Order: sequence, then C-alpha cells, then structure tokens
Amino acid sequence: MTIAERPEVVLSSIPGWQKAAHRELPGGLTNKTYLVESGNMRGVLKIDAAPRSRPFNNRIEEARVQERAASIGLAGNVLYAEETVYLAEYVDGTTWTREDFESDQNLVALAHALKRLHALPLTGRTFDARSAARAYRQRIEDADPLLAAQYVAVIESMRQPGNLCCCHNDLVAANIVSAPGVVFLDWEYACDNDPFFDLATIVAHHGLSDRQAELLLDSYFDGDGALWRRQLADQERLYDALHWLWAAAQR
Repeated sequence: MTIAERPEVVLSSIPGWQKAAHRELPGGLTNKTYLVESGNMRGVLKIDAAPRSRPFNNRIEEARVQERAASIGLAGNVLYAEETVYLAEYVDGTTWTREDFESDQNLVALAHALKRLHALPLTGRTFDARSAARAYRQRIEDADPLLAAQYVAVIESMRQPGNLCCCHNDLVAANIVSAPGVVFLDWEYACDNDPFFDLATIVAHHGLSDRQAELLLDSYFDGDGALWRRQLADQERLYDALHWLWAAAQR
C-alpha cells in the first residue's frame, strides 16, 4: 500500500472525516474497505489501487446510481466519491444470509424493493455480459479451458436485453440488508440490464426452490409470475455461466 492509499491519508482530505477512526473490514477483492467513525457518523470507505474499469462502474458512475437509490430508501447515502476513493453511509441493519431467503415474508419484501429499484431512471450504461465473460476468461489460470470456453459460448449465445432498466447486478445475500426495510449495498456493477438478471441472481446464487422462485415472481409481477418463468430460466443460465467464470478468475 502506498502512502496515498493509507486510510488516514485519504480521510485527511475529506471534510468532516479528517480525524476519523478506522478499522479494516473483510472482503474487498479489488479494494481495501474500512469502517470509519467520526463523532456520531459512521461510513464505509473504499480505496482502490487504480481507477476502476469495466465491468465495474467507475466511482463517479457508481455514486450517481447509488444516490438515486438512496433517494427512495434503497441504499445508504454517498458521502464522497472520486476516481479511487468512495465513502458511503454505513447502513445499520442485519445483513442477509442464505437462511433469510427461507422466509416468504422476506421474499415478498425483496421483490417489492427490487421492483422499486427497476423503476429508477436508466443509468445510460448497459451491462455487457459478453465483454465481462471474455475478461474473466483471460484471467483464468487453473480451470478447465474447455469448460471455460463452453460458459463463454453460453453467454455469447444469449440475446442482448431488449427491455432495459436500472439493475443492481450483484444481488447476493451479503449485499442485502434489513434496516428494517430492504436496503442494497455495493453498487459497483449497477447499470442498465434485463430486470430478470437481478431476479435470476437471487434465485440461482442462493439455490431457491421452484416454490420460492414462483413466490418471488408472483410478488414482483402482482400474481402473474408464472407467465415469466421462461425469461427467468434464461437469465439463470446466463448468471450461472458468468458466476463460474468470475469465480475461476478469482482463483
């Protein structure tokens, strides 16, 4: 870590946070993440070694999307953003685990929150699954190359989304908080995408049963979920392929 990347140095240039206490948080594959506290204020500080590139948002794009979500209660407020520094309000609540998806009440609340998110204005940037897949494949070193090629082919065979909306694109349990309403964390992938990709991430990543998937769809589509099962299945295939490539690239 360079001097410029040290949290105390970064915080010294952010008004109101110059003398904030900080401690590193786990995770953060592509950045260092810290819980910072100044008086009665708490925030989450992310420091990148270099400006972000696709498939991520740059930090200014991320802030723009998160601020819109925060305006309707679906995210914490953004406190500061520049190319390699991101400070957002700490969301005080309970982070979801796989067990939280077992609650029908939680699934209904999640579907309603997601519907509100998808009604936000378009971001102007479209999620490019094909480019992301190719980038992940280039970083894979120790996985089956034929299997990697098959997953890339699955993604390239999918039609580009025609019905775009503002999507989170990374709705794993660790990015969902009950505060007590549903709030979403980590907007680094958020941009315009097929709304079924967010729904598919929830279903495929957490292994939801057919009944749970149907409840999620029914809650999102006001009881007409059965009409959209095929579209969900298509996006589940896309998510599974993309997630395998991403995980292999991390190794």
